[in-house]
Amino acid sequence: MNNLLTIDKAEYLDGYKIMATFNNGETKLLDFTSIIEQAKGICVKLKDINYFKSFRLDPFTIDWNNEIGFAPEFLYEIGKA
Repeated sequence: MNNLLTIDKAEYLDGYKIMATFNNGETKLLDFTSIIEQAKGICVKLKDINYFKSFRLDPFTIDWNNEIGFAPEFLYEIGKA
């Protein structure tokens, strides 16, 4: 059995929020506001709302331009059901 957690679907909501469906069937609200407020380095780019909205799904997680990505396990932990 594959225990690797991945994101199968992600939909932009508003602000810095994304609704993500994980491969275990759970859907969680991901609010990146606090992450972006504390952003350093490359993650500062996420403050630009148009850049934030430009995410795609790679085979595992949400990805911004092959530059920024967060482990699906981390997103699962911070997500709210």
